[in-house]
Amino acid sequence: MSSLRRLAAAVLAASALVTTARAETIRVAVGTQDTTINCATGGLLIRELKLLEKFLPRDGKYKDATYDIQWRNFTSGAPLTNEMVAGKLDLGAMADFPGALNGAAFAKAGRRSLFLSVLSGSVKGSGNGVVVPVASPVQSFAALKGKTISVPFASTAHGLLLRAVTAQGWDPERDVTIITQAPEVAGSALKANKIDAHADFVPFAELFPWRGIARKIYDGSQSNAPTFHGSLVDGAYAERYPEIVTAYLRAAIEADRLVAAEPERYAELIERVTGIEAEVAYLFHGPLGLQTRDITWKPEYRQALKTSIETLTLLKKAEGDLDVDRFVEDRFVRAAAAQAGIDYEARLRDYAQTPLAASDAATGQPITDVSRVAQIWVKGEATVRHYASPEGALAALAALEREGGSARVVYAQDRTSGIKLFAAQGWYVRDAERRLSAFLLKGDAEDFARAHGGEVLDFAAARAGVARLSAR
Repeated sequence: MSSLRRLAAAVLAASALVTTARAETIRVAVGTQDTTINCATGGLLIRELKLLEKFLPRDGKYKDATYDIQWRNFTSGAPLTNEMVAGKLDLGAMADFPGALNGAAFAKAGRRSLFLSVLSGSVKGSGNGVVVPVASPVQSFAALKGKTISVPFASTAHGLLLRAVTAQGWDPERDVTIITQAPEVAGSALKANKIDAHADFVPFAELFPWRGIARKIYDGSQSNAPTFHGSLVDGAYAERYPEIVTAYLRAAIEADRLVAAEPERYAELIERVTGIEAEVAYLFHGPLGLQTRDITWKPEYRQALKTSIETLTLLKKAEGDLDVDRFVEDRFVRAAAAQAGIDYEARLRDYAQTPLAASDAATGQPITDVSRVAQIWVKGEATVRHYASPEGALAALAALEREGGSARVVYAQDRTSGIKLFAAQGWYVRDAERRLSAFLLKGDAEDFARAHGGEVLDFAAARAGVARLSAR
């Protein structure tokens, strides 16, 4: 009998161990950058819409698992990386430059992180930018020689700034003074004219102009250096819980689908959570946005990582080699794409901006040429109105205001680069047929006018000219 009792006890003990294993509590700790709004589909929106809970595995070895989902928000990538290396976070979202730092930090600790996917990016480099105080006479980056430029060190904007300085043929230690400054500090410094310029990442090169404390004089697309934000994971965590990593990326894909369907709605959600105005969020996440949401590892994004690693090595911020081909791991995002019914290879070949499928709000005709698209977000309306041309939008704006309405914001597309602009901060060329083309930079507008004929106008003059015609 004693032998039977011992056998029964052993069976019960073994059963308890199996039950304990199956009932494991699994931490899913994600580091977000809420105010870096191009990380939204990898953090903020997943959290606010509870999408991770929707896709976490519930069968097989996860049948009886309990999930301890944790979210932590950061204002930049560097502190997020510190927490990942310390084992306090499993996943995180950041840009290419701090992402390279993440890989270097893990390697220094004798471990490995994986860059899982892109969330949003620009193969041209849009998203990062340089701004100057509103009253500054500076109209181009070339005019900043000998000036003081602040930037968040070790950020993707820092990489952009160094490339822009190099492109001018300047010595970054002699020809300009570069100081470190977080965007929260830089805003006050710009208002007080304590710095000549500030370089920053998403969304500050657009947010500061929107809030009226700066003017954008350089867009990352001028560097023609790809940039992106994406998701990373602790390599050991990915080995232990590959299905959870895939589920996280599946949630990111679902967040992307929702934003594509209703960009205004989710721009409003971003504003409620972060305080960053919906008008700015739509500039990025709306159709033809400043960057394009993209889950695929295009060669340009791999190159952006390589360039970041080279820059870090030059700055002596990274030791040894960080192999991009080992650092980038696309098998998880490919699995998530397959689950979502997405042809990853087709998406990999697609370089189009977030598409605009709309008709002109004035004529009702489908918009087929997006090179001169303009848009109005009318106060009190849930969706943005689209127009085939700036003159069409400005005529509609004049009519709206005559009727007592007003616009939250007017957008235009840069005729040269195709990037989305706040129309009020652009320059315009009016040709002989009174058609308008929009530009971010006055110099680009002047070049276009010389090449094609026409008159260079600021936004007020362009508005006034269209208003006079529409009033006749």
